[in-house]
Amino acid sequence: MAVAVTTKTAWKLQEIVAHSSNVSSVVLGKGSGRMLATGGDDCRVNIWSVSKPNCIMSLTGHTSPIESLQVNPNEKLIVAGSRSGSIRVWDLEAAKVLRSLPGHKANICSLHFHPFGSFVASGSLDTNIKLWDVRRKGCIFTFKGHTEAVRCLRFSPDGKWVASAADDHTVKLWDLTAGKLMFEFTGHTGPVNVVEFHPNEYLLASGSSDRTVRFWDLEKFQVVSCIEEEATPVRCVLFNPDGCCLYSGFQDSLRVYGWEPERCFDVVLVNWGKVADLSISNNQLIGVSFAQSTVSSFVVDLSRVPKSDSIPHGLIRDDQPLVPPTPTGSSLRRIYDRPSTSCSKPQRVKHNSESERHSPSSEDDRDEKESKAEIQNQEDYKEIFQPKNAICRTPPRNEPFPAPPEDEPGTTKEAVKPSQAVDVQTSLPKQELPDPVQRPPIASSTSLTRTEPSVIPAARNEPIGLKASDFLPAVKNQSQTELVDEEAMSQIRKGHETMCVVLTSRHKNLDAVRAVWSISDIKNSLDSAVAINDLSVVVDLLNIVNQKPSLWKLDLCTIVLPQIEKLLQSKYESYVQTGCTSLKLILQRFLPLITDILAAPPSVGVDISREERLHKCKLCYKQLKNISNVVKNKSGLSGRHGSAFRELLLLMAVLD
Repeated sequence: MAVAVTTKTAWKLQEIVAHSSNVSSVVLGKGSGRMLATGGDDCRVNIWSVSKPNCIMSLTGHTSPIESLQVNPNEKLIVAGSRSGSIRVWDLEAAKVLRSLPGHKANICSLHFHPFGSFVASGSLDTNIKLWDVRRKGCIFTFKGHTEAVRCLRFSPDGKWVASAADDHTVKLWDLTAGKLMFEFTGHTGPVNVVEFHPNEYLLASGSSDRTVRFWDLEKFQVVSCIEEEATPVRCVLFNPDGCCLYSGFQDSLRVYGWEPERCFDVVLVNWGKVADLSISNNQLIGVSFAQSTVSSFVVDLSRVPKSDSIPHGLIRDDQPLVPPTPTGSSLRRIYDRPSTSCSKPQRVKHNSESERHSPSSEDDRDEKESKAEIQNQEDYKEIFQPKNAICRTPPRNEPFPAPPEDEPGTTKEAVKPSQAVDVQTSLPKQELPDPVQRPPIASSTSLTRTEPSVIPAARNEPIGLKASDFLPAVKNQSQTELVDEEAMSQIRKGHETMCVVLTSRHKNLDAVRAVWSISDIKNSLDSAVAINDLSVVVDLLNIVNQKPSLWKLDLCTIVLPQIEKLLQSKYESYVQTGCTSLKLILQRFLPLITDILAAPPSVGVDISREERLHKCKLCYKQLKNISNVVKNKSGLSGRHGSAFRELLLLMAVLD
């Protein structure tokens, strides 16, 4: 009888280098869950198909980094807001800019398309919310009321309201027809990052940096419930399409909530870091995150995630009776009235005075002419945005992403309460449950050869190369699993004295370097750190110097570059990160100077200072050439290390 293969609940789908510089914004198309747009410090907006490695289209025209992105419901338009306050709307099928919308005076922090009409809402660091008519190329109305940056905007499903979340700890609900504030929801004690309307009921959810998720009743204008047991800020929220639950994205985890009463149905561990956006397609939740120039996408199989009170975790108190869940489809609240045709009500939105409206100018026309769409992959572009029949995103919507096999059953999902962890694992086949008793005993006297990872991560939950079983006495009888506390502690303490000696020595070395810095300068202190011949001390010092670019001088580079070469080849992730940061700073600040001085004609007469500078530049150039070989070898790595080395390789291209 064949044993069924257990697949993962959550897995990493893809990692791409999305821009030549840091990524500043990402968004998923909510219609298909297959379209991804990224914005970067290179002022470009790149369009991707999720799970495909190549960029489909690159949109240029902005002159400052992209701060916010949004795709309209049918995924034909995309709007991008920049750090300068400018907004551009692109037609993806025509591959051209549709509108340029100037008006904000600071960063664009949030954008959202109206569900029916050709309207866009924008929120800015200037605290204002503007409603734009894309067809008329003008601002219809400006909502004022927030006192700090507006971080998130959402239109209601019926298109009559817009909700805003801001750094001033408030959520505001605005009436588009009356052009005024309907209600201000207070209760959060930190900046509110996200807000989302329930797809059917008069219910609003908000997530904040105060680590709470709040649910608001839009008929009674009061709080329904508040979930407060989280350890990290709420980064994004999304209701299930049928409205049965709310998915909340946190640092490295997805949580599934109910609100009457407040409860957590499930916690799924997903190593996506700081997740930026969520979308649902084919009963799979797609999440995207970004770090430096890379964008990663992750998938959670919602068919394996509880969405009801079958096994509630956490937030239900043991001394309180469990309220039966409301059956799906029976609403406790009023339901939105959606228009049957293209919405005409938003067109009756209250307008500001004539001075508020924006009329096209020759400057805007010039901006639109300078904006262009570079189609990177003609085949994918025609398949997705110019199909012969109806639009069909690739991969097709009816084909969910295949789930990889489970590595260790029961490790992907984790209950909030440890005592309930068994409940999560009971859904797995019995023969696949891990049995700790059946692990072979390891004798403490046995010398084992361990394979350590090539790069030791900076953040980890357990020591690399160490196993808890190595510090415990050997189990002679497999049935004897209980250990005496004294024996366990004696084994653990064996390496304690050695570790204390190492840390004490490092502390003394840092004190010596600090003493040199206090009586001399940064150059002499770096000389002393190098002389100590301890890379950990050099790393500690560079981490300080990297935060103050004004301290860097050319003679400092001659000392640091040989150490950077060692750091880049280290097996410790934190050392590699510090080396990459220092090298990037040197390349950006000094490489143009070095190349200019080396290319300059020789001076007439004797110029001692120039000769010294030339000597330093030659020395730095030689060291950089050596480092470039290391960077080339490492640029093929995957993950953030590979992307960091590829970015350095681009900066060092002038050396070739």
